[in-house]
Amino acid sequence: MRQIVLDTETTGINPKEGHRIIEIGCVELVNRRLTGNHFHVYINPQREVEQEAIEVHGITNEFLRDKPVFEHVVAEFVSFIRGAELVIHNAPFDVGFMDHEFSMSIAGKDTVTADICSVLDTLVLARKMHPGQKNNLDALCKRYGIDNGHRELHGALLDAEILADVYLAMTGGQTKLNLSSSSASQQQGDGTEIVRLSPRDKPLKIIRASADELQEHEKRLDIVEKAGGKCLWRGNLGEG
Repeated sequence: MRQIVLDTETTGINPKEGHRIIEIGCVELVNRRLTGNHFHVYINPQREVEQEAIEVHGITNEFLRDKPVFEHVVAEFVSFIRGAELVIHNAPFDVGFMDHEFSMSIAGKDTVTADICSVLDTLVLARKMHPGQKNNLDALCKRYGIDNGHRELHGALLDAEILADVYLAMTGGQTKLNLSSSSASQQQGDGTEIVRLSPRDKPLKIIRASADELQEHEKRLDIVEKAGGKCLWRGNLGEG
């Protein structure tokens, strides 16, 4: 199963008021494992970013001036997400902006998110699991013990990485995080790789039996032998 954990940053709140996407961040899960494959791009929205939005994500108009427009990244973006299940926190917001961008682009004018992907909204999932509680991303990180101390501002790729950890924790965890072999990914920014260690990668703590516990164990073995059973815990177990 291929899932894409996705987040966007925008110039404002409502695409119907002409607001646009300025950053897309995606990380890939295959069979509930992070593959290291990701898509990340900043986009020139061809309009001004509202100051309120800049205060949330810190992405300025000056920074975006030399970035590609959506038309130039839409084909690669659609290719990356096609056929996957999108995992998004508050999906109507991001999907609404994506569909708005598709409708405005020549290359993506016939594209609708629902036609190329299914969507799982983790906000809806969290509200079902934790009714009456805060279920924003920061609250979920605290609830599930996910480290988000480096999240001073919102960022699409950073939030997608964090959401991937939260989603896996919410739905039962995973067996291994493997992000060292990033391949076939589109990345703009500082070029750094995503690196995180699973708690399962840490050495397991060895707890040895106490003298009293060993004595009780020997008493139990005596009972087994008196009953005529074969006691496998006594004998030369180390021999071939």
